Amino acid sequence: MADEILSNSKSERVRRIASLARKKERQFHGRFLVEGPQAVRELLAHRPELTETVYTTLGGESWQVEIDRLASDAGVRLERATPEVISAMSETVNPQGVVAVARSWEASAAEALSGARLVAILHEIRDPGNAGTVLRAADAAGADAVIFAGASIDPFHPKVVRSTTGSLFHLPVLVVPTLGEAVEAAREAGLSALAADVRGSDLLEMRASGALAGPVAWVFGNEARGLSEADRALADGSVRLPIYGAAESLNLATAASVLLYETAFSQRSR
Repeated sequence: MADEILSNSKSERVRRIASLARKKERQFHGRFLVEGPQAVRELLAHRPELTETVYTTLGGESWQVEIDRLASDAGVRLERATPEVISAMSETVNPQGVVAVARSWEASAAEALSGARLVAILHEIRDPGNAGTVLRAADAAGADAVIFAGASIDPFHPKVVRSTTGSLFHLPVLVVPTLGEAVEAAREAGLSALAADVRGSDLLEMRASGALAGPVAWVFGNEARGLSEADRALADGSVRLPIYGAAESLNLATAASVLLYETAFSQRSR
């Protein structure tokens, strides 16, 4: 740990770290921001090899001892900084006193999907909160991987990272150029691709048919437009989540959570 406390919020290093809030800079440097004690804790616990430096305040927060220990055990550089410096580094309005810089990674589709039974494919998902929540739900449901396809938001966007609350570091996350490539990779790994779509078969019918008990890759489309006809045609089938009340629809993250868990239940009941 460095003895000197970083205090210049306008230094070149602080500006460079803050620039990682922009996709262009993340791609150029191969680095991304991890903010908040929960996300940094999960980064250090599950992917310490990705961690470059952790910056924390000296506020005596309840998480400080654990973060310090995890960083020390992993041999990760730990530096103290003033609240003003942490704020300048952070993308959040009210930072929580800890920021880490981590190295981006590219997972191999063949390796990540080998033996997979449950996968989430996000196609043109633009909202970082939705993307992060679906990734978190996939992690909770025991999914083997999450694929960001097409023009989806960058999974290393600071808001996506925060909304996953650490799940980003628990399972393989892939980025592929097109939905077709994502579906093909899943199919080659032995998964059936099912599109979540209001024009699809009823979920209860699919459950009764046993289609959810085998390896499944769910395809989730854009929050506003859903999946186009061409997108749906890439999948092996499409499924709709029934609405029994008066709600017009469910948002993407809620619907994805239900479908992922329904599949997890089906796969574990046999």
